[in-house]
Amino acid sequence: MVKVSCALSARLVRHISLATAFGLATGFLGLTPAEAAKTTLSLGMTIEPTGLDPTIAAPVAIGQVTWQNVFEGLVSIDESGKVQPQLATSWEISPDGLTYTFKLQTGVSFHDGEAFDSAAAKFALERARGADSVNPQKRFFASIASIDTPDAETLILHLSEPTGSLLYWLGWPASVMVAPNSAAEDKTKPVGTGPFKFVNWAKGDKVELEKNPTYWNKAVSPKLDKVTFRFIADPQAQAAALRSGDVDAIPEFGAPELMNSFSDDAKLVTKIGNTELKVVAGMNNAAKPFSDKRVRQALMMAIDRKTIVDGAWSGLGTPIGSHYTPNDPGYIDLTGKLPYDPEKAKALLAEAGYPDGFTFTIKSPQMAYAPRSAQVMQAMLAEIGVTMNIEPTEFPAKWVQDVMKDRNYEMTIVAHAEPMDIDIYARDPYYFNYKNPAFSGLMKKVQETTDPAVQAKLYGEAQTILAEDVPALYLFVMPKLGVWDRKLKGLWENEPIPSNVLSGVSWEE
Repeated sequence: MVKVSCALSARLVRHISLATAFGLATGFLGLTPAEAAKTTLSLGMTIEPTGLDPTIAAPVAIGQVTWQNVFEGLVSIDESGKVQPQLATSWEISPDGLTYTFKLQTGVSFHDGEAFDSAAAKFALERARGADSVNPQKRFFASIASIDTPDAETLILHLSEPTGSLLYWLGWPASVMVAPNSAAEDKTKPVGTGPFKFVNWAKGDKVELEKNPTYWNKAVSPKLDKVTFRFIADPQAQAAALRSGDVDAIPEFGAPELMNSFSDDAKLVTKIGNTELKVVAGMNNAAKPFSDKRVRQALMMAIDRKTIVDGAWSGLGTPIGSHYTPNDPGYIDLTGKLPYDPEKAKALLAEAGYPDGFTFTIKSPQMAYAPRSAQVMQAMLAEIGVTMNIEPTEFPAKWVQDVMKDRNYEMTIVAHAEPMDIDIYARDPYYFNYKNPAFSGLMKKVQETTDPAVQAKLYGEAQTILAEDVPALYLFVMPKLGVWDRKLKGLWENEPIPSNVLSGVSWEE
């Protein structure tokens, strides 16, 4: 018995010694294996970007991978939609609104080691506004007449006319800072100043980023070492990937009808936030019968927006009466301007010369909301004698060519993702072929002031004009439907600008 006890005691001592040594080793690291937080993230997206440089192409998926992750701007836009300093620490605007003086961060480098300074900032803006620029928002920079760089930390923009939205626009993905030496390759190998560096793009499958160990902003300390963006178009496949853990999060889940299916999964959480995604059925205002305002008004009154939201997006959406969201300054609920009233719609059609209705075609891109909305609209329009044929249209290439470029369409349906883009109705050319000098005058006045209250009032007047003129059928604002691992923290629940900002994302320990 004594021998056995001694042997047991010896083994216990050895075990205790090993456990103590292991505990000390992990103690020095500050973590035990059970407490170590995960540092990788697999994030699913429905649409794969066409490139990775948001300054040369418009699809929002580009910015959803690279904006605020790889690339940064002079300023940024936070989750509440407010402008915040970024590569510019501060700025001053002259009383006449024609001179913007930015003070820049010091000691900042691009991922390849090239310095960010006023010369690099000037290069990025000159590239965006130049004669051969292909920037999708080139108009943002149109009022910049010249740029001075008196020293490495100072950037001065001289404007040809006041531009009240300039600071806000400088926070967009299209306005990020790119470097002189690497800009030409950013489409496939992006090089920015952000908290994550580009690693690899396996087209058709994924984009991989890794933590930038020399990130300049010490106030932001990214907790993720590696991020993989996975591209999964089919909603059922998205749901399966979430349940299996193949992806950790899908911040923009593509199937509202499946949201309730995650309620019994203890590992996952669902979030319903707001966006700027305005679903509208745009009409070619230059083509008959849509050139007649009475016809456009009749079609609007034939549409029950709530039924559209219920049928197309499982009731998850906010009906709108103009090209504006409830998040935006000066929002007015104008859904009562031309409310659902099939009898009045028929009377308006008869007054316009179409007592027996007419037939037309809607070009519907393949995103889920579009054909679903079109099918509900088709049934409603039939009730007033209007036949709407639905033509599926590949997006983005064919839709962009037919609608945006050639204007070869009668009606289309698309979610406009740009924040505060009510000014598209003043752009010439634009696919609506809508021209209203009074509306365009309001948009000009918005840029002549930086007073938020004045701008909000002008935006209210602009909304009212569109609600009356109906250059497009205003349907609903899509919500941001997020599904992700319950232990994942810091993903944006709301989307003031299409993005996946990852600098503040971490896993619960």
